[in-house]
Amino acid sequence: MLDRNTGELLQELRVTITGVQVLVGFLLTLPFSSRFGDLSTFGTTLYTVTLMAATLSAVSLIAPVSFHRIVFRHRERGDLVEQGNRLLVAGLALLLLALVSAVLLVLDVVLGRGPALAGGAVVAVAGLTTWYLLPLRSLGSRG
Repeated sequence: MLDRNTGELLQELRVTITGVQVLVGFLLTLPFSSRFGDLSTFGTTLYTVTLMAATLSAVSLIAPVSFHRIVFRHRERGDLVEQGNRLLVAGLALLLLALVSAVLLVLDVVLGRGPALAGGAVVAVAGLTTWYLLPLRSLGSRG
């Protein structure tokens, strides 16, 4: 059972980490673009939130790999699954924050504050619903 749980955890990490790495890489290049200096205080604050959330998400999502390497062959698979699950859930929450703030940042520059807030809200509701509310509802329906 622990072997299967570990495999599932590692597969879920593979799916999420690639997207997070691409997002972080993209965010790291933004300050070197010509329009970055034109950002308002709101824009630079939002960029900072986005960068930190995406980077902390990457840290959380990569941590189970390091955990696995350190406890490998020490019969700590149960703890790996437990801690890995916590880190994955935290990493996903940080990823959702990064996605929402990235949409806010881009739409604020392209369309203005109002549409940016609406777009960010749509992403937040979609993420909260599909990543958290639906799974929790499923658990609640089991009774």
